[in-house]
Amino acid sequence: MFSQVKFLVKKEMVLEWRSKYALNGILLYLVSTIFVCFLSFKKVDPLTWNALFWIIMLFASVNAIAKSFMLESKGRQLYYYSLTSAKAVILSKIIYNVMLMLLLAVTAILFYSIVFKNTIGDPLFYLIAVLIGSVSFASVFTMISGIASKASNSGALMAILSFPVIIPLLMVLIKFSKNAMDGLDRSVSFDEIGVLAAINIVVITVSLLLFPYLWKE
Repeated sequence: MFSQVKFLVKKEMVLEWRSKYALNGILLYLVSTIFVCFLSFKKVDPLTWNALFWIIMLFASVNAIAKSFMLESKGRQLYYYSLTSAKAVILSKIIYNVMLMLLLAVTAILFYSIVFKNTIGDPLFYLIAVLIGSVSFASVFTMISGIASKASNSGALMAILSFPVIIPLLMVLIKFSKNAMDGLDRSVSFDEIGVLAAINIVVITVSLLLFPYLWKE
């Protein structure tokens, strides 16, 4: 299992490197969205600053992860099916998307903080919130992308399936990061960290249980 996951993650990285336009396009989308928001608002209050950042991250993660399974041809999926297990495939997708989202998150928060200057009470804890949120986005959207890829109109189905899951997740992330922005004691955010950890564990567990049945189709 470990060797299969390692090989598939390496494969994802090689394919991404060969088609660098995909990653560059996502980064361009992220940077241009932040800059357009800056031109539109110029200056916003801390609450809006925090909410706007997570909205930008939400749409960036959808664009980055939606292609996880949708761009895989049936022939390639059949080839993977003959070589690896379904659990290795979904785990490799989650791991790669987590790495991709961490890269996007660090880029986004750095550029966003430079363009939209705002005082953060606890910068380190805010960065932790951003990284945890990126992992959550990656795990949730990877699972939903795998489910939606089996339908004909996968893009629309992914949006519909992700809505009930991503809204509560986004609310917890906004509250968690707002506590860090206000510089509150870190123990105040332990409940939010526990909820995010539980969501990630549940999503990954469900992915491992459900995806093998989808993979057989």
